[in-house]
Amino acid sequence: MIYTTNAIEALNARLRQAVRARGHFPNDDDAALKLPFQTLNRAEKAWIMPPREWSMAKAQFAILFGDGFARATA
Repeated sequence: MIYTTNAIEALNARLRQAVRARGHFPNDDDAALKLPFQTLNRAEKAWIMPPREWSMAKAQFAILFGDGFARATA
């Protein structure tokens, strides 16, 4: 439980930092969706050992967001 909580908190901190650095988003929804994807991809590359079930979570993101997520992770 502690490992999972720490990983979630660390990932949440990265997402908050990215949003704070961005400042604002235009009315276009794509910009608001691209930033978390890019942040998640950068965070994933820095992981030494990916969390359990990450492949399952990636599959769910791919279903939800389609080709945009697949291109971002390629």
